[in-house]
Amino acid sequence: MEEKQVFAEMIEILRLYAKDKTHLDQATMTTHILDDLKVNSARLVDVIIKCEDVFGITIEDEEADKIRTIGDAVGLVRKKIK
Repeated sequence: MEEKQVFAEMIEILRLYAKDKTHLDQATMTTHILDDLKVNSARLVDVIIKCEDVFGITIEDEEADKIRTIGDAVGLVRKKIK
């Protein structure tokens, strides 16, 4: 799956959980999920679970702990689906 496809899907997933949805319209790979989108840490767990469901992957706790930006999440998903 291409990076652009994973990124677009990630934006749709984040749209469900982001408090500040206005940032999603101009989000980039460097957009910080917690700070910029105001996704709280409990909701970040929901984002991870949704990613697992949507992409058919398993994300370990240690991997999830390293996700800070949209780019981190996209990179991890792409690595897992290869």
